[in-house]
Amino acid sequence: MSEETDGFIPLDARRYELEEMLQRAREYQEEVARRRSVRDFSAEPVPREIIEHCLLAAGSAPSGANRQPWHFCVVADPDIKHQIRLGAEAEEREFYQRRAPRDWLDTLAPLGTDANKPFLEIAPYLIVIFAEKHSLDKHGKKQKNYYVPESVGIATGVLISALHHAGLATLTHTPSPMKFLNRILGRPEREKPAMILVVGYPAPGAQVPNIKRKSLQGIASFLD
Repeated sequence: MSEETDGFIPLDARRYELEEMLQRAREYQEEVARRRSVRDFSAEPVPREIIEHCLLAAGSAPSGANRQPWHFCVVADPDIKHQIRLGAEAEEREFYQRRAPRDWLDTLAPLGTDANKPFLEIAPYLIVIFAEKHSLDKHGKKQKNYYVPESVGIATGVLISALHHAGLATLTHTPSPMKFLNRILGRPEREKPAMILVVGYPAPGAQVPNIKRKSLQGIASFLD
């Protein structure tokens, strides 16, 4: 067997009555629908144990060949958060002033975003998510990873959902390029930064854009 697999065990599956299934599905949909990207964070501390449980939930996500090609670097140190903010804002200024096409800036305008990212220092946690292009086994031998972007994307979605379920606000932040994160956080070249996930309580009176989400018909089709 591989390092990631040790034989087979019985599936721990739960089956509910149809009425309870519908109720659980509806309740989860309603809870997740309340999730919003937040840019106004409180500096109020969050117990580390909450973050740990949410990370373990993310680590349970499916991945190509069970390689689990992700690393979550959790940053609470104020000095490191300051360095990340400086690096991110430098890239964001380039984006807003030079790299972004006009139509992209026009699309972002209603959201009220700009190159200033104070939340990177205010929020108690930054979780920097890295995608591992390849892994190392216990002997230090290089192992190829499979479906890395897809696997990391699924794990990130689970993490965001878990944090929301725990009562925390999040913001996905993707300055581009993000190689400065490897340098600041001391991560190896084989890891590619995927995003910064800002985590904490929303600030009192925090507001979010009044966006509309697509209907079921707008996002899905059923071929019966």
